[in-house]
Amino acid sequence: MKNIRGTRQLAIAMAVVGVVAVWMPGSAKAQTTEDGIANFYSDKLQGKNTGSGDLYDKDKLTASHKKLPYGTQVKVTNVENGKSVVVTVNDRMNKSNPAVIDLTRRAAEELGFNKTGKTKVKLEVEK
Repeated sequence: MKNIRGTRQLAIAMAVVGVVAVWMPGSAKAQTTEDGIANFYSDKLQGKNTGSGDLYDKDKLTASHKKLPYGTQVKVTNVENGKSVVVTVNDRMNKSNPAVIDLTRRAAEELGFNKTGKTKVKLEVEK
């Protein structure tokens, strides 16, 4: 059994300094998943600012998502061939885009869909 007394002391200390937290037994890390279509960015965007302020680099493992916070690491799995890659969200997608994620050319190459332009994927938030 976990140290409940230590957990209570931590919760009290957090309350004293104004930190609000929710602890759920057995779930140290919430796992978020999403299924859908992935695209990749046009090379014409190379060097342009992303939503986070980073410059877009087609050779890095980054992505654009509609809701996930900047800096979120996401494992993207191509469900058609089983290949996976971890990317960092650094841009915001247009809400009207039907894809669930836009990836860099490098990520598309590693997932094996750079020739087709899009593929079915599963997203899993890493952190």
